[in-house]
Amino acid sequence: MPQSRVLFSTDSLPVDVAGPVTTMAKARQAANLRRRRQALTPVFTALAVTVMVVVSISFARSVGLVAPLWGAAGLAVVVWLRTSSGRMYDYSFGAMIAVGLAAGNFLVGNDTLHTLMFTLANMLDIVVAVLMARRFAPTLNLATVTGATRFLLGAALIAPIPSAVFASTMLYWMDGTNPLLSAQTWWFGHALSIAIIGSFGLSLTKRELARLRAPAVALEAAVLMALLTVGGWVVFVHLDVQLSFLILPILLLIAVRLRMLGVTAALLIVTILAVGGSMTGHGPFTGDFSRADQALMGQLLVMLGYLPVMLVAALLEERDRLSDRAKLGQVRAEKASAAKSRLLANVAHEIKSPVGGIIGIGDLWQGGQLGPVNETQAEMAAMLVKTARQVESLAHDLLDVARAESGEVSVELRPTDVPGVLEDVRRATALRPEADTLKLEVVTEGDGLVALADSQRLNQVVTNLASNAVKYGASGGIVTFRASRVHDAVRIEVIDLGPGLSAEKQAQLFEPFNRLGLDRSTIEGHGIGLALAKRLVELQGGSIGVVSQPGEGATFWIELPAA
Repeated sequence: MPQSRVLFSTDSLPVDVAGPVTTMAKARQAANLRRRRQALTPVFTALAVTVMVVVSISFARSVGLVAPLWGAAGLAVVVWLRTSSGRMYDYSFGAMIAVGLAAGNFLVGNDTLHTLMFTLANMLDIVVAVLMARRFAPTLNLATVTGATRFLLGAALIAPIPSAVFASTMLYWMDGTNPLLSAQTWWFGHALSIAIIGSFGLSLTKRELARLRAPAVALEAAVLMALLTVGGWVVFVHLDVQLSFLILPILLLIAVRLRMLGVTAALLIVTILAVGGSMTGHGPFTGDFSRADQALMGQLLVMLGYLPVMLVAALLEERDRLSDRAKLGQVRAEKASAAKSRLLANVAHEIKSPVGGIIGIGDLWQGGQLGPVNETQAEMAAMLVKTARQVESLAHDLLDVARAESGEVSVELRPTDVPGVLEDVRRATALRPEADTLKLEVVTEGDGLVALADSQRLNQVVTNLASNAVKYGASGGIVTFRASRVHDAVRIEVIDLGPGLSAEKQAQLFEPFNRLGLDRSTIEGHGIGLALAKRLVELQGGSIGVVSQPGEGATFWIELPAA
């Protein structure tokens, strides 16, 4: 009897078995795809380098020049930097690039000795540029001024110097060419290539490409690039007059609208038009200049006139990033403030009920309604009631602060007699035990001292200031309440002759829960009275502040709109 065969299939497995198997298979497929891409990248890059070598040399020879823009260097550098994954990859990538350079030189007809020399010089240029970029701009982030500057200085401007010296020396030994002219042409061509093509390649990030998916952004980019291309063709190819300055505003506009990716793409277009037009004898540098000088002028225009726009784009990118961080921080701070306000309100509500019960029991105990009490028990009951009332006052202040921060405090503005408010506060303050040795006086200067305010909230604010003056300025012997007219406002001042405040302490006065280092002193307080007073005054459209000098007392002032 033949045995039946059971074929294994992930479809027949339970969900908890088939799921992991499928996930692992997808992960292996993705890993294999990445390895294939990584293996093929050096090959395709070498082919592209070969094509660029052939195009650059052939075009330059057709007009009797040495190539003033060596695109192969910039392409090799940027691909190497973007795809490197270890030392073995570097070796294989470098070898493939060398093969591509040699193949290009052979295809344009260079002999073996020149091909070897040019290949070595180009590889020296590329390798030094990669090493300089890794050393001075390891993040390869051109979206910051520091990153862009380091890449341009290290990889673009400094890296081609050794290869320029080597190539010019070898050409002088082999062909007798002017070494200074050879080094100059080599350095300018390779520096421009790495600066323009390299920067463009590094700017091709997922984040930048994602921005172009928006139809409006893509359309704007297409219009700006078309405008730049047409303008560049007119300036550098069609006309023979000096109008190169017209390109700069377009580049700045692209920097503002499209940031780094747009600028690097625009600079690539402008460089090809400016250098190519100069090589063919067109553009703003015709006249008494030779073709070589015209090409040099085109290189200088791009490097000194247009390339700094890249730093403008980097600065704008950096500003955008800092702005996003600031907005995110503001959102987080607002959420934290709202959570704190809710917490304060909840705590205040939870405190008020039990504290009210404690005060009631304490009053009954102190009055002997719970049974006979001796002198010590009565004193303890009084202390209990006093402490409970302090906690109750703190709960009310916490609740007011929470409501003020959340915008739940409403004020009813109406004409308010300021001298009347000050007199009410003076009388209430005089009943405080700590005010027994103080002289309290109200001073009014002028008539019509009527403010547009909420009388209840204004009384609360002035009472708070008076309480502080009595507690902290008692050594001065007098507290003055003054009202005066200042332009279109009514000014209220609470003046004490106490020890005064330093400038550092004045800056911290209106911060919640800040007692200016008096937390362990015998003076009672919780540090939220002035913060609450500031919010209440601002809700009434006024302002609050302090004028003080150490040893000369303090003057707390409020200014409210006059009615």
